[in-house]
This record gives sequence, C-alpha cells and structure tokens, in this order.
Amino acid sequence: MAAGLDADAWQERLDRLSAVLAPIADHAGAQAQWRCPYKDRRDRCTAEFGCRNQRRPAAGDPRFERGADGLRFLCAGDDRLDYRSAWETDPAAAGGHGPGLHGAAGHGAAGHGADLHGHGAHGDGGHGAAERASGTVACGAERLRPAAGDTLFDYADRAGARVPSSCARTGICHECVVRVDSGPDALSPRTEAERFLQDPFRLACQTEVIDLDAQVAFAPLRRAPRILADGGSGFGASGPGASGVGGRPAGRERTADPDPPAAARRDRFRGRELGLAIDLGTTTVVMKVIDLQAQATIVTASFANPQGFAGSDIMHRISYAAGAFTDELQRAIVNAVNTEIRTVARACGFRRTSVTRMVVAGNPTMRDILFGIDVQGLGQRPYRSSVEADFRAGRRATTALEAPARRLGLHLNPQAAVIGLPIIGSHVGADTVACLTAIGMADVDRPVMLVDVGTNTEVVVGHRDRMIAASCPAGPAFEGGQITYGMPAYDGAIESLAWQGDRFAFRTIGGGPPEGICGSGLIDLVAELRRHGLITPRGVFTADRRLREIEVADRITFSRADASALAQAKAANYCGQVIAMRHFGIEPAQIERLYLAGGFATYVDARNAIDIGMLAPVPAERIEKVGNAAVEGARIALLSDAERTRADELAQRIEHVELEQEPDFFELFVDGCRFEPMRLAAAAR
Repeated sequence: MAAGLDADAWQERLDRLSAVLAPIADHAGAQAQWRCPYKDRRDRCTAEFGCRNQRRPAAGDPRFERGADGLRFLCAGDDRLDYRSAWETDPAAAGGHGPGLHGAAGHGAAGHGADLHGHGAHGDGGHGAAERASGTVACGAERLRPAAGDTLFDYADRAGARVPSSCARTGICHECVVRVDSGPDALSPRTEAERFLQDPFRLACQTEVIDLDAQVAFAPLRRAPRILADGGSGFGASGPGASGVGGRPAGRERTADPDPPAAARRDRFRGRELGLAIDLGTTTVVMKVIDLQAQATIVTASFANPQGFAGSDIMHRISYAAGAFTDELQRAIVNAVNTEIRTVARACGFRRTSVTRMVVAGNPTMRDILFGIDVQGLGQRPYRSSVEADFRAGRRATTALEAPARRLGLHLNPQAAVIGLPIIGSHVGADTVACLTAIGMADVDRPVMLVDVGTNTEVVVGHRDRMIAASCPAGPAFEGGQITYGMPAYDGAIESLAWQGDRFAFRTIGGGPPEGICGSGLIDLVAELRRHGLITPRGVFTADRRLREIEVADRITFSRADASALAQAKAANYCGQVIAMRHFGIEPAQIERLYLAGGFATYVDARNAIDIGMLAPVPAERIEKVGNAAVEGARIALLSDAERTRADELAQRIEHVELEQEPDFFELFVDGCRFEPMRLAAAAR
C-alpha cells in the first residue's frame, strides 16, 4: 500500500471495485459456458450454416443490417445448451456428451450441428460392449456391430450414409427420418419428438439399439436417386423437336426477358443473382440452380421427397395432413430444400442470399403443401384444390401462386419470391404445365401426346388449338412401392434385364450387387416373361399355376402379388391414354409424336412398355424421351415473365377429363390390367 493512504478507505474502495467486477466475471464465465459462440453482441447469428434458432428480424429493427455478406439472422436461442464440449479434445473433460452439441471425439459440432453430417470418428472397435454383442445393425450394404448407447444416427455415421440434420441431433428439426426394415423391437421406445411418425419410421437421432444381440436393419429416407445431368433429350434454344411437330418453331429462343427491371433487381440484391427451378415430385425432387444473368445452369441436384413417412402416394399424404400433425409435411419439404440449397451453395461457392427467385412445378398436392395451403379438397369429390375452387368461383384471377421465401421458411434472399406455376384441374398440376412449356406443345399444329410417368401419371393429347388432359393415379409401383423387392432408381437397383434361357441377365444402377428392382427393370421383367411364355396376360406363372414367385436374382424375387400391383399401376396409365385419345377423337397411329417425360421414363425400354400395354402403340421413331421436362419448364418460366404468363394462359384453356366419370371406366381398367398391347379399338370413339 502506498504511504499516506488510509487502509480502511483503500479496502472500502477495493470492495466497491470487486462488487462491480464480480458480476462481470460471473457473466463472462456464464457466457463462456452457455452462450453460443456464433452469436454476436447484438444477438445476431454469424454462422454460415442453418440453425433452428435463426429468425428474420422485423422490418425496422435496428439490428437488421445489410452487410457485404448479406442479411443477418437474429438468434432466438435461450442459451441453455452447454457448448463447452464442442471445443474439448477429450469428451470426458466436459462430463460426457451432455444434452447439447457432442464432443469433438464423437460427433463434432461443426460436422453435424447444422448440415449433412460427415463420417463419425469412432469405428467398430470403439466400444468394449461391441466386442461382446452378437447382433448386427445394417445400414445399406454395411453390417455393423452394435454398441451400447449408440443411436441409428451413429450407425449411419459409421456406414458413411447421408442423413440430414440441422438441430444438433436434439430431435427438433425432424429431418433425420429413417425407415426401420427389421428389428424394431430391439430399439428404444419412441420419444416425444417422434410422435408425428408411425411404423416403420423413426428419427435416427432419437433411436438407440438397446438389444445388442438383435438383427436390426434401417435405411435413410433421403437417399439420392439417379437423375439426368440436364433437362433431357435435345433441349436447346428451340426445343426438342423440329418446327411444327414437337418443340418450338425454329428460331424462337428461350431467353430471359430483356426488361429494365432486371438491372434494378441486380442492384437491389447487390451482386450475383441466382434462381431455383424445382420439380417437386411425390417421390423425387429435382432442383436446378440458374445464373439469371448468364442464363446458365450452375448445378442440377436431386433428392428423395422426405414426405415418404406419410405415405408413398398423394392420397396417403392428404390423409396424413388431415391429422394432428398438419404442418409436418410442409416442414419436411422446406427443411429438405433448405438442406439441399445449403449443400450445393457450399459446393459451388455461392451464398443462399444470392437466390432471388424460385419457380416450383409439382402436382397440386405437392405444390399446395409447400405453400402451406390446405389440401383436403384434393382428397374428396370433386377433387379440387382450394386454389382451383377459388379460381372457378372468380375469387382468383389465376391458379398460380406466389409467396415470399421467408414466409415459407426457405433460406433464400429475404426478398426472394417463390412462384408456383399454375395448375390445370383436379390432380393435373403445375408439373404438367411445365412439361408442356418445355416441349412447346402450344406451338404444334399436328396431334402429339405427352405422357409424364410417375406416382401420378399425367397424359395430354392435342395441339395448339385444343388439348385434352387426364390424371392417372398410378400409385408407387413403378417407383418401387408395393413391390416386394421394388425400389426407386438408387444404386443397386436392377434397371434392365433379359431372359437367357434359364436365368435372367441384368444390369444394376452403379454396377454393384442387386438390392432390388426399379421401375424400368420391372417393365423389362414382365415383358420378358410374356415374350417367352413364362407368364399369362393375367400374371399367372405358366410353368406351375400354383407357383407364387420366381427368382430374378440372388434373394430377389417377383411374386404374383407383385404382378397384380404392377398390373393395376399399368392399367391407370392405360386408361388415361385411351380416354384422352378418345375424347380428342384420335387413334395411336395418328399421334405424330409421343413425348415420354420424367426421369423414370427416360430409362424405360419403350418397346417393352408398348408390349405390355403401358404405352400406346406409336411407331418407335415417333417416340421421344424428354427427361426431366418439368424442371426444364420451370427453368424456362424462371427466366421469362412472358413464358410464365403464357403458361398461365395455356393452363386455363386445357380441357380436363376425369377418368372415373367415364361410363366404361371399369371395363377399360380391367382391360388395362392385362399384360398385352393396347387394343387400337379401345381408343376409337
């Protein structure tokens, strides 16, 4: 103490200073333990990944600032997660994994907290209990030893499987849905976070294997399906076909409108302006990222529609949406789109805030779910969405939709607009309008037919003066659903095969061992069985009528029940084509061009499809596969306001035919269930 200072006065001042500094020190300690390291002093999130706590600030909020790197989110977290373990090299130093982000030696926070996870750091030998366990946990082709306390997400890590998550595995984001194929009784009970799911679906982060001697198998719900690298066959400046039949007349290029507001938009968004064109299918979602200035595709991506936990077809999803978890379907697709955008943005080096416009094509159910619109009207007569009902009543000028991305929960530029293309009627939706835009059907002067094959197949017959559309509820059989060993077009799916005297020769996607059969392989299988007299038109095996199944490949069979499911799916396609042609007054021989749309149709052997009655018997040289025409049409609409207006006008003048209203629909459906070529007389008026 300096000479001359009063000791009591010194101590008093020291105590006062300590009283001031003590809560500051306590606060600093609490901040070090609890406060998210990505939150700045104004409660803004600085993370470059998505988080469930990110919130858009209200307009006029002083914390709402525009920086060189875009707009910041506010953090709505309550700071009650222990973040210390995220930075520990030894998880035990932080008392184990704890309730929040896991330690770096287990599941690093940066690797899992907000995006698709990487591979886990621990292996099969990391747990002593695994040495004593006699069971296995199968994820895809990987067979893993079970370990006490591990979740299905942990096993997915070890298998290198892709499972999305954006909530640090707390069960809040509902993204990590997996399908349990065997051993459900060996799993932990459902948690509160899983109430929206029914068997056989679980959340990977919430589900532990508690019986280490059991045989468990599961698969991520969102495997990446095969897609085309571009829009399809021959899409270019003037469409896929020659002038007059198919495509647009020569010389009419598909370019963005050279309107002055485009420059203003670039200034407003301060830099590169990107757009998204999305084909929102019931089974598969395909997305293109477009540079709006260069009019060039940056990347094409795809993923399985994560709404599969609610059913494989639109009627099941409509029914699910009527229950207690109405918002889960929208939440699932929005989270999936956000995850995919985040992934491709990182891979391609752009910011999500550069995406200023998004155009969506999809059937009415898928489109309306994304926009948060009640879809119950599509599940009961007269099978119309509320949007179509309002349009017919004069309460709307169009069936197209538009909403701000932020209202839908999409992580794009805050001012980005999301546009849903118009629908035609009932279940004939924006995906059909997009396909018609892509092939330029409004410009042809001779009759053509579009068949967009999928869970819900659409058929359009006509030319520029008149068009007839029909929707065929084919169901999921051609996407692998309802078939014992059916599967979508993933790696390991048998995509083509031929009978070679006493066995089948086949080719799988990816060239690996067969895991199942996808739609193109199923068509080849039935056509080959019929061609060699191994099955009757009614799906009965000729070698022994009591035979219930045949072996296609090792442990992969095709049964009479499978044949029946496939026949009914085929019959729906058959009826749609026959009735549409009949209403237009045309026979198959008069079709100038048959366009097959959809990723599935691209890989179908057209001859085999005709032989079993799935397609109208149009000469082979008139059949054109146009691939992902729906996403191509969405791309065209994204680049041109004029094309969107034209698509709206087209949708309003197409005549929609309801198949079930035809007096002979049942007879046609029975005919369509037979595995034999379409009878030409059936299409005649």
